[in-house]
Amino acid sequence: MTVTTQWGTELRDALGADSVLTDPDVTASYARDQAMLAPAGTPAAVVLPRCTEDVAAVMRIATRHGVPVVPRGAGSGLAGSSNAVDGAITLVMTRMDAVLEVSPADRLAVVQPGVVNKSLRDAVAGAGLFYPPDPSSYDWCTIGGNLSTNSGGLCCVKYGVTTDYVLGLEVVLADGRVLRTGRRTVKGVAGYDLARLFVGSEGTLGVITEATLALRPAPRRPVTLAATFATTAQTGQVVEQVVTTGLVPSLLEVMDNTCICAVDDLLKADLDRTARALLVAQSDAGGEAAAEEIEALARLCREAGAEFVHTTDDPAEGDLLLAARRMALPALEQLGSTLIDDVAVPRSRIAQFLDGCDAIAAGRALTIGVVGHAGDGNMHPTICFDPADADQRERAFAAFDDILELGLSLGGTITGEHGVGAIKVDWLEREIGPVALDVHRAIKDALDPAGLLNPGKVFRRAAVRDLAAVADLGG
Repeated sequence: MTVTTQWGTELRDALGADSVLTDPDVTASYARDQAMLAPAGTPAAVVLPRCTEDVAAVMRIATRHGVPVVPRGAGSGLAGSSNAVDGAITLVMTRMDAVLEVSPADRLAVVQPGVVNKSLRDAVAGAGLFYPPDPSSYDWCTIGGNLSTNSGGLCCVKYGVTTDYVLGLEVVLADGRVLRTGRRTVKGVAGYDLARLFVGSEGTLGVITEATLALRPAPRRPVTLAATFATTAQTGQVVEQVVTTGLVPSLLEVMDNTCICAVDDLLKADLDRTARALLVAQSDAGGEAAAEEIEALARLCREAGAEFVHTTDDPAEGDLLLAARRMALPALEQLGSTLIDDVAVPRSRIAQFLDGCDAIAAGRALTIGVVGHAGDGNMHPTICFDPADADQRERAFAAFDDILELGLSLGGTITGEHGVGAIKVDWLEREIGPVALDVHRAIKDALDPAGLLNPGKVFRRAAVRDLAAVADLGG
């Protein structure tokens, strides 16, 4: 199929025919991200820009003709944030994949949005630097997608999330204007912090085309700990004491029994299949400091009644222990289709959350495995089921809602790093309230009055505007 509309012709003229894909067999492959059960439409065209001016041209044409635009990176998202909309342009940013600058003196990098997270890490490693945010998909997810959802990862407990490393952004607005915001300096408070407004906005306010990111000195050789527990209370006690005693490991992860068994089935790793929970921790403080920090954590585990505690300063052995954590989701996928939740709770409520997920699994007669970032309370309950079984599917979505309700009841949030996307739209107002939702809508209307950018994601607009009324915007 060929897009024969006026806007399709204008896109090909502006970007070249090889950048505008309309074959339905090709465009279908860009219809959804990894949230396989989130709603998705069919894009009329997939456009692959090579530079900021290409993106600006797309937005000017889209605004002139009232065509929705869905920005997309590598498609590693887990909330349907980049899922296609019927008749829309899916704007795929993966060709814009250059690391434009690495400045060791300023500890920053300037990158395009299509740069893969791990590629950025590799690019700065030679300068003795480190880009900390590390989602589990870091070897294929892109920086633009990380910015869009404000991704975190395994190192959040010490290093924070994506927004903590954003110094400045270049963003193409809905009408095609190019906004440069932020700075290259360590400090700067001139005007509103617009850069952070766009981080986590899931492509609903603008299209990020360049990012200036802060870097850190490369971490030292890590020391790793693994500990198993018979109860969630013991696990929660350790997490609380890590916080209250002032320990700051670079990584503190938890897996429940369902995940332990699934990973053991997949990796044949001789894990303790009777353990209620497994904690994996690392310190990258270096030398004796790292050994002392992990030993202090080991003492907390033993005092809490851990059944097994093991520490190692061998990087290869540490990588094997981390592999068990990183393989949790692929292991759970062996049990059926997965519906992945993303709830963050106060660290003092982790044990209650784990117990609550167990109760939901029993009540809905489903398998639910919980893996997460214990260091910051961000949990990823994963519901395994057969989508071809209508009853299982219905129970799975009910369990998904039960988990969100549980998280909110414990003082938590419906998403810690995956975003609201298309799958949690109905839950956002319940968390933030009507006044905050009105503010969201006011910001959206100011920057995207026609509602063309990623419509239907994050929240629903109060009313759908007549696109014809803004058809002459952007010239």
